[in-house]
Amino acid sequence: MAKGDYSTMVWIRDKKGKEYACYLDDIKGKIKTKEEMTEEEKKKCLDVSQIIGDERGV
Repeated sequence: MAKGDYSTMVWIRDKKGKEYACYLDDIKGKIKTKEEMTEEEKKKCLDVSQIIGDERGV
């Protein structure tokens, strides 16, 4: 599968419940929360609320 394919993405949450979309190739190891990510990894992820809004009030 090529990078950019939906199946190559992972969804990561921070402690407040915000979701971030990241490509699996950009994340090193088994990341569970945004707080566990390096600054380099964080820069490669996209805050999902910036795309679809934040109707959940998170």
